[in-house]
Amino acid sequence: MTASLDVRGAKSPVSVVRARQAINEFQVGQVLRVTATDWGFINDFKGRAQVAKNIELFAQQLNTVGGQTVYVHCAKRKGENT
Repeated sequence: MTASLDVRGAKSPVSVVRARQAINEFQVGQVLRVTATDWGFINDFKGRAQVAKNIELFAQQLNTVGGQTVYVHCAKRKGENT
């Protein structure tokens, strides 16, 4: 199952906290697709995924929507011991 979280307009760390909270509610293997406009979210979310034991960041891309830069991140909930 894939869920989406739209944090466009939110600044990091608020956007990272909201993404982390969403992933923590997931079952192992579920995917979260996060859409953000804050360029700081890129490194902040990547860093969070690297230190978290339950998040696997497997895709990041840059899109333009209506003339606005949008960052899309896909992360998966993984088991605590993986």
